Amino acid sequence: MSNFEIGRRTFIAAVAALGLAGPGLADGHKVVDSIHFLIPGGAGGGWDGTARGTGEALTKAGLVGNATYENMSGGGGGKAIGYMIENADSNHGTLMVNSTPIVIRSLTGVFPHNFRDLTLVAGTIGDYAAIVVGKDSPINSMADLLAAYDADPSKTAIGGGSVPGGMDHLVAAMVMEAAGKDALGVKYIPYDAGGKAMAALLSGEIAALSTGFSEAVDLSNAGEVKIIGVTSAERVDAAPDAMTMKEQGIDTEFVNWRGFFGAPGLPADTLAIYQDALTKMYDTAEWEEVRGRNGWVNIHNSGDDFLTFLEAQEKAIGDLMKKLGFL
Repeated sequence: MSNFEIGRRTFIAAVAALGLAGPGLADGHKVVDSIHFLIPGGAGGGWDGTARGTGEALTKAGLVGNATYENMSGGGGGKAIGYMIENADSNHGTLMVNSTPIVIRSLTGVFPHNFRDLTLVAGTIGDYAAIVVGKDSPINSMADLLAAYDADPSKTAIGGGSVPGGMDHLVAAMVMEAAGKDALGVKYIPYDAGGKAMAALLSGEIAALSTGFSEAVDLSNAGEVKIIGVTSAERVDAAPDAMTMKEQGIDTEFVNWRGFFGAPGLPADTLAIYQDALTKMYDTAEWEEVRGRNGWVNIHNSGDDFLTFLEAQEKAIGDLMKKLGFL
């Protein structure tokens, strides 16, 4: 028996002794007995859907024996983060879902913690951003939008579903800045509901809308909007006719990632088991069914790669927010 095989068997025995892996691990299938998912927002939101969809895929694929879920709203996600930190030792069986707002809200001081205060497990999915216009708009491309902006900036407002300084605003500012415009000069109008934003598009109150790509695809498929730019590096299969910003000469990319975090001080062997389960998940039909149903894009950043990704996003967002006067 090779040293590698001896080491592997010793590792599996140690894992089983910890109670994290059931006997199924010996046949190379089940990786962990149970995972408790902590969701920092209410039912039905993006975090909720990501946690429950991931749990569904992991359990149906047999990688995890049992998944449980807990919604803990409050403080823009800060309540759940604080809970994980304050109760770290009793939360080694918990994974908390989060996304880009953990970067934005820690920068703006909505909560005192940031992603470095947690154990980074893995980024798992992403939703690109998109700029859309009403189906009857004379604007058909980013070049058309930029021309309208140059002609009359005050009448070329961009709307979004987040507050000033929130994600939709930052994406609009990032795109316009990359197109050579002054982000400070872009008129942004926030709406608290998709229906209101659509009404504003149809009435001409806003020239374009900054939104998530999956939402843009739904609106486009319903015949309500035209997608004039996507913040992906390459075109996305869900809307193959939608041009990227890059192919229109606007050198910017953005993805609203979603991923999972553990409690601070999570033991290294436990972390490795969670990362192994998530890595194996991507090769299952059960995950592909969940991913396709939700229109998610696979973006797998595990461990150190996740940290590198988050630090780069923190810098880009921080620089832009300083320019816009939010920091």
